[in-house]
Amino acid sequence: MRIPTRTLALPLAGLTALTLTACGSSAASDAKSVTVYSADGLKGENGDGWYDKVFKDFEKQTGIEVKYVEGGSGEMVQRAAREKSNTQADVLVTLPPFIQQADEKGLLTAYEPQGADQVDGAGRAADGTWTSVVNNYFGFIHNKKELKDPPRTWEELLDPAYKEKVQYSTPGVAGDGTAVLIKAMHDFGGKEPAMAYLKKLQTNNVGPSASTGKLAPKVDKGELLVANGDVQMNFAQSRDMPNLAIWFPARGDGKPTSFALPYAAGLVAKAPHGENGKKLLDFMLSEQAQRDVSAVGGGFAARKDIEATDANAVELAGLMEGVEIFEPDWADIGANLDTYIDAWKSATGS
Repeated sequence: MRIPTRTLALPLAGLTALTLTACGSSAASDAKSVTVYSADGLKGENGDGWYDKVFKDFEKQTGIEVKYVEGGSGEMVQRAAREKSNTQADVLVTLPPFIQQADEKGLLTAYEPQGADQVDGAGRAADGTWTSVVNNYFGFIHNKKELKDPPRTWEELLDPAYKEKVQYSTPGVAGDGTAVLIKAMHDFGGKEPAMAYLKKLQTNNVGPSASTGKLAPKVDKGELLVANGDVQMNFAQSRDMPNLAIWFPARGDGKPTSFALPYAAGLVAKAPHGENGKKLLDFMLSEQAQRDVSAVGGGFAARKDIEATDANAVELAGLMEGVEIFEPDWADIGANLDTYIDAWKSATGS
């Protein structure tokens, strides 16, 4: 399998509290600022993430201040929807299927950033409302110090040895949590068998978590043995969390599987600083920013013309070797997401 040069992200510290004022005047609309609502994963705990460098470089080059608000993918879409009559965000960045959900809710307006023509068709909306800026893959993590024989399959996680040592983020709230459902439905062959498995897993599951990024520290410390995540974020976290190891569950004797889970960005409809939002989207897809995806963020570039050769890129390619990549039916997931979430709640009692 040829792994595309894609970008990944870094751990985040939960929802950043920002007090945003309404921008109703022409003077305010011309202000030298841009507000980003984003799913967690691309900002570093220690200021060393992809967002940290991109925002700093953007501010230096343009003089436009980046104001940043972070949370789960679903949380960010819900917040933007609540503010639809008094828009606060200029740029929205989420994982699928939430970027499609934002588009369906009328939260995005068409804008194709410079360089978008170098993004694969599956990585951007046909109508130009969103474009992937960092590519990523769904995965799990385990504590490699505590587990001498790391898990290989979904079935192994049902072993009593994992009681209260497994946790995954909340489907419908966190993008990576929703990805647990998507992968389970693929691997087990449909909604019903996937929910039957997740019901069994509840015996060992600690409970829901609104933030995927907060699970990695627990795994590193041994409070958990296994949790969900994504390749970029967990790869970046492993710099400071030496006990983390990334893995991809297989079903039974099958191959480990994963799927692309890109960070997709769109210009918010009626953005108070829309022109600044366009400039930031252009900057995120610039050649230098895309090269920094692997070198700085530990992920995969969204642009297919960027061939990363740095040490991170080489290690990531090795990590993905032998993993079977499938493509979810995003149209189906977008249309039936509420049904799948309700099925999960019913199966798990969440």
